[in-house]
Amino acid sequence: MSPEITQDLTAEEQEQLECVYAKPETLTETRFHYCPGCGHSVVHRVLMEVVEELDIQDKTIGIAPVGCSVFAYHYMNIDMQGAAHGRASAVATAVKRLLPDRYVFAYQGDGDLAAIGTAETIHTCNRGENIMIVFINNAIYGMTGGQMAPTTLLGMKTSTSPTGRTVETAGFPIMITNMIAMLPGVAYVTRQSVETPNAVRQLKKAFTKGFQYQKEHKGTCFIEVVSNCPSGWKMTPLQANKWLVENMFPVYPPGDIKVPA
Repeated sequence: MSPEITQDLTAEEQEQLECVYAKPETLTETRFHYCPGCGHSVVHRVLMEVVEELDIQDKTIGIAPVGCSVFAYHYMNIDMQGAAHGRASAVATAVKRLLPDRYVFAYQGDGDLAAIGTAETIHTCNRGENIMIVFINNAIYGMTGGQMAPTTLLGMKTSTSPTGRTVETAGFPIMITNMIAMLPGVAYVTRQSVETPNAVRQLKKAFTKGFQYQKEHKGTCFIEVVSNCPSGWKMTPLQANKWLVENMFPVYPPGDIKVPA
């Protein structure tokens, strides 16, 4: 409750107020600057809530590459390291090998991870590096102008596919998460989303498992988040959430794909 509302309450009344939602200390005081309705801010918060609840703030290191993901170090109140476009998992590998007692994660978008970073991603996972990779899939290049991404759906219109993506010119959407799940070095692979409160809760559970499996040295944990990009999709936030469910989920269905034995 805001100070403007509580200032007229008695001390006893203020003590009776129940705080149901507060900003975790693992987020900085910087206000989110993402476009209205963007899933990045929700994912940031959920991820940092888990870090706070596990009491690993001083032991966690995040890697943020180019794209909308690059802003993460403004908001996450943990040690952060930048990376060149597509190279976040390679940098995360180095950090984890140098500091094996730290919890390390890479935070990447679909253009970063599944296009310029395809090689780094696949080889990191194939080696079973003991890190967590957070993969934001909104099927578009959000920051640079709404171009077609490797994950863009067939028929989906973007600034570089104004009549819709076709198999003949661009091939099929790359199912990078399903490909990753086949690698023996990968311990945990799941696909989640953030369009409803229940989806957010499921994502939070996935992040908790990812950090726990890293603590247990299980191998690479890969968490895809099917998200929206209202600005890039030229939609309102509500329209984008509806479009996500109706069009993204049939191609990228949420749920666990691989769990440790």
